[in-house]
Amino acid sequence: MTLDPDALHVLEMGRAAGGEPFEDGSVAAARAAYNASFPTQQGEHEPVAATLRQEIHGPNGPVTIRIHRGIGAPRTGARAVLYLHGGGWVIGNLSSHDEICRWLANLGNAVVVYPDYRLAPEHKFPAGLEDCTAALRFMAQNAGALGIDPARIAVAGDSAGGNLAAVLALLARDGLAPPLAAQVLIYPNTDARQTADSYRRFGDGFGLTAATMAWFRDHYLRRPDDITDWRVSPLLASSLAGVAPAFVVIAGHDILADEGTAYAERLRIEGVPLILRPWLGQIHGFVSMGRHILAARQAVSEAAAWLQLQTRVQAD
Repeated sequence: MTLDPDALHVLEMGRAAGGEPFEDGSVAAARAAYNASFPTQQGEHEPVAATLRQEIHGPNGPVTIRIHRGIGAPRTGARAVLYLHGGGWVIGNLSSHDEICRWLANLGNAVVVYPDYRLAPEHKFPAGLEDCTAALRFMAQNAGALGIDPARIAVAGDSAGGNLAAVLALLARDGLAPPLAAQVLIYPNTDARQTADSYRRFGDGFGLTAATMAWFRDHYLRRPDDITDWRVSPLLASSLAGVAPAFVVIAGHDILADEGTAYAERLRIEGVPLILRPWLGQIHGFVSMGRHILAARQAVSEAAAWLQLQTRVQAD
């Protein structure tokens, strides 16, 4: 496998910029560095039909959400996507993945709900997961007011957000969260043991490093035995059968490549309708790098097209 030239360009820019690895500094410094860098990576923030920001109730207090109604989304009965941002459960916010949410809304003729879930280490597992579950419940319980079809709600997320999305799909299967019509997992974190061979192959020099991923995980967890809790490591769930159909995106040059592929393979073996889409020349986080990586919007476009098919109704 060879790196996509766009991905190589991003890595070269990162090396030229220098900067302290997250794990060598404080959480506050990591957030400041990330908040300064992501606007230079994101693709175009294209206009949507409408945007609303509001607070909802969650088990740990209020949760702020942003709601994008895509151009072409109907006023009532629209398909909807709950999008959960990446960032290792430690960084990320309502702006860090906004271009992906806008693309999904417009390309999918959908309403996209984007929660600013609580972050570690101030709020360790399962606080962020509980906020995301609260956002899903809000969507299901307020479908009429939101103009969405409660039978056509999907969940999507990237990296740590892909982890949260996979866990929500399992909770929904078990009746512990509202039902889901589909799930989109973009280079998801599925195994907190961090022992897959891709951690060796791509552990340094490809953006997200093995050391940084361990730093993220250790901030997220309350105690070491959380590593094998399926709500942290959904790959370790006893069964994946019966979860919502899945679209899984893998970046070929990514420490999470093997565990994402392993999760997709388990979904397939256990009878879950699945599309596995590998982007072999890409690096972790490429979907958030639309300013430099052409494949970013292409990947979201493919996921949005699949979501439209997966959540199609007679009226479409």
